[in-house]
Amino acid sequence: MARAPKLPQIDAEQRFLARVAWAYYVEGLTQEKVAEKLGATRLRVNKALSEAHRVGLVRITFNTAYAACFDLEQALCEKFGLQQAYVAPAPAQDGDVQTITGAALGNLLSEVLADPAVKSFGMSWGGTLNIATRFLAAIERPDLEVISVMGGLTRGSDLNSFEITTRLADLMGAQHSYFTAPLYAGSAESRDTIMQLDVFREVLEKIRRVDAMAMAAGDLSKRSLLMRDALPSGTTIEELQKAGGVGDILGTVIDAQGRPIDHPINEKVIGIGIPDLARIPNVILAAGGAHKVPVCRAILGLGLVNTFVTEEATARALVSE
Repeated sequence: MARAPKLPQIDAEQRFLARVAWAYYVEGLTQEKVAEKLGATRLRVNKALSEAHRVGLVRITFNTAYAACFDLEQALCEKFGLQQAYVAPAPAQDGDVQTITGAALGNLLSEVLADPAVKSFGMSWGGTLNIATRFLAAIERPDLEVISVMGGLTRGSDLNSFEITTRLADLMGAQHSYFTAPLYAGSAESRDTIMQLDVFREVLEKIRRVDAMAMAAGDLSKRSLLMRDALPSGTTIEELQKAGGVGDILGTVIDAQGRPIDHPINEKVIGIGIPDLARIPNVILAAGGAHKVPVCRAILGLGLVNTFVTEEATARALVSE
């Protein structure tokens, strides 16, 4: 039987060592300040610095692929007003961009979901978020509730909101709840009727009150799950592009400035709206690849994202314009 291809990995421990050493030697922070910045104990920071020397990570220059990423993380935070950016090194092959971005998101979510202050977590759907669940550290969080934040696909898929939400909750030993509606209604009128039902109003309010949420960004091509499998009948990618669309955020198709395009599709979305993101303490966006640069730039420009996860080439493209 053929062996499964080896997936690119994010070495979380080396990344932590590199972040500690960068903050201490390059930024000039004290060990106490480094611990505060990274949410670690001073003892762990001290041991990390010793380990960084032992393994040769710190010499006269930085000997790590992650060093260049720190500059990009800082540049992204400054340009888009982010609280945090997580930039993974660019993979050797372009085809691994989604996997390496998903792996980075998985490592980040392992930290986010270990925080007992996070009691409710919203999960979107898509390939990057699906991959993230394969890189999450399993922990017991019976006090956590994982909530799907988007309507689902009408046909089964391991990238669907129901499957991803269930998988994440199982890893956390957490509770979970679904937003059991299609992503798009048949018309604006039926959308309004559905949104007024008590069962959906309650779930929507629950989504708006999550402590953190993760979402992806989709472009307007067949590489996007939404474009491939969830467009309303009679809607084409070409007409969305003609209306100025560059991609979607939670099912709403936006233009290069992050504004919803003038198209009937946006009147059919069943779910929270873009302005609702402002109420969520930590909105995490994960996306990578040259084809997603325009939609990422549009979303980040809205100032509603707190944490951005991507890879090196995408980050460079975003900060260079």
